[in-house]
Amino acid sequence: MQFSSKKPQFQDLKNKWTARHRSLQNKLWDKHSQALNWLGKNVPGKQLAIGSLGGLMLLTTPASTALNNQQYLNSATIVAQEDQNTLLAKRLKEALPADVRPLTTIEEDQIGKILSDSFDFQVLAQLQGKKLNRSYGLIGGEQHLYRYPGDTLEAHAKNSQDWAMYGSSGIAPGLGAWGYFAHSQQDFTDRDEARERYYIAVQTFLSPGFAERVAEYRDFFKFRKMLLVNPKTGQSVVTVIGDAGPAQWTGKHLGGSPEVMEAVGLAKGPRKGPVLYFFIDDPDDKIPLGPLRAKNL
Repeated sequence: MQFSSKKPQFQDLKNKWTARHRSLQNKLWDKHSQALNWLGKNVPGKQLAIGSLGGLMLLTTPASTALNNQQYLNSATIVAQEDQNTLLAKRLKEALPADVRPLTTIEEDQIGKILSDSFDFQVLAQLQGKKLNRSYGLIGGEQHLYRYPGDTLEAHAKNSQDWAMYGSSGIAPGLGAWGYFAHSQQDFTDRDEARERYYIAVQTFLSPGFAERVAEYRDFFKFRKMLLVNPKTGQSVVTVIGDAGPAQWTGKHLGGSPEVMEAVGLAKGPRKGPVLYFFIDDPDDKIPLGPLRAKNL
């Protein structure tokens, strides 16, 4: 027999069940935050299964206090990535101003510390004596960029799903600020592919000191690695500066590739929203580009 979820009695039951599940989940975090934070630091997101009521009840019983970290790993089922994103968003909300404006130095330092602590690498608003005109602004969706001479929009897609998700974004008629990502298709590497896939366009031309030292600043900003965070959701992605723009009259402060917009949850609707964008201090290029989640919340 099938029951319609639209009937009031079943909707009420669903609401009670959801509330009970959330209550147990909150109690879980209250009582076992140390162990769960250990899981967040030591277990890849893909190995943490989506939470079930049974798993939550197991961890909220008195006997669970004797379990060690390995037993938590084997028994607990939690929605780790979503919870980490939510916690990061909560911390950022407490530190950010109500309106999307340039942050003060004190605010940038505070946000930089939150992000550095959350991701286990150094995140800064200023690097090597250089900074952008702002580190908190409105992002808009951008098109794909030509990666090498003869590149095509179709060549950007890894598979049919990739094409379905990002093909409609199109490809910009001109090159990015730094030209092609590779001199030829033969020279095109996985690193080049990742740079175009996860690029952002920022207003480098408005940076303090840019007009006086154009060549120096141009070389500094070229493919400079940055952390981009949606403060409303905590969704984050490691990117590179792959283009300059947008123009001031657009009302936007930076742009993101189709993949970047998807990573921070802004690929649908108006394809626009507030984001934080800070430099990553990674001189040895060890931090991979792409989406990531906070670890230490």
